Amino acid sequence: MPAVRTFGIEQEFFLINPATGLPAVPRHHVHNELMALRSGGTHTHPEFLACQVENSTPICTTGAEALEAVVSARRELSAVAREAGLQLVGLGTAPRIPAGPAAVHASERYYAINRFCPGITSEHYLCGTHVHVGIEDLETGVQALNSLRQWLPLLTALGANSPFWRGADSGFASWRSIAYLRWSIHGIPPHFADARDYLARMEFLLASDVVLDAGHIGWGARLSARFPTLEIRVADAQMGARDVVVLALVMRALVSAGANSPGRIPDPAPEALDMAQWQAAKFGTRGNHYDLAAGTKASLDRRLDALLNYIGGELEDSGDTDFVGAGLARIAGEGNGAAAQRRFFHAGGFDALISEAGARLLD
Repeated sequence: MPAVRTFGIEQEFFLINPATGLPAVPRHHVHNELMALRSGGTHTHPEFLACQVENSTPICTTGAEALEAVVSARRELSAVAREAGLQLVGLGTAPRIPAGPAAVHASERYYAINRFCPGITSEHYLCGTHVHVGIEDLETGVQALNSLRQWLPLLTALGANSPFWRGADSGFASWRSIAYLRWSIHGIPPHFADARDYLARMEFLLASDVVLDAGHIGWGARLSARFPTLEIRVADAQMGARDVVVLALVMRALVSAGANSPGRIPDPAPEALDMAQWQAAKFGTRGNHYDLAAGTKASLDRRLDALLNYIGGELEDSGDTDFVGAGLARIAGEGNGAAAQRRFFHAGGFDALISEAGARLLD
């Protein structure tokens, strides 16, 4: 039985003014109180915009640990926000945004990015769920990264939770995924021959005039420049805690399956990956998907069956089979976060959407 991989979750949130439905910058003392929270061993950090916060779990080995940390952090962050008259929500985009450039968090790095591309950063109201999975070494990480490429569109579809933008339905399940394509290095990573090839191509990118640092390389999955992990970034911020952990456990199992599976790794054509990723952002869990290894259309049910067949051994080894199976069945049956947001909006507009999103933080 292979060793169970460690993992950690970074989840981003918006702070919303319930009276206006717009993102809100907390007062200085509220910001400091949010940053000081350490519930469940988690840490809270500033994010790019001053109306956002990010929370990271401790290093986890089980889904139960992760769920406890995620729920605990959400409970305390929400309580502090509520006391300040704000609403904490896990949404991939802020459904409505104020006029004028967004307020960037007071960080020299963030200021530098803002000066470099203000046309992008002025409306960067985007929140994601990032999962770090432990890897043994660079070579293993490259193999796992290559193996992940065919699954990133499906993860995008399952984690889509950003249908609204500038007060209207964008027509996409994950508008965040589309908006991110404006950055210099984004989308699905290329296939790497080996660790040496990876390092050479990273050196080339970092020497360019449009990549400010390693963190500026925003592929949907990448090898972390800070930790011995593979980071998967395609999922939007999630409305409820359980969906965060379901996605994280699927991602951990995918990394493990890719690292433990010798032999030829499928290398779909770049245009096929781009098409599948765009379609996942457009339709989410509705409509057709693509089996990129076979090069054919496939229903969501068929893709989920293929996914569970591929990662079934890893889920069994880590004891996550039932939790993940139930979670994926729930998303397939009820829809992802984008579907929920549209239901809330049609029932009561943006006020209902923000209220319901806040009420479901611990679900």
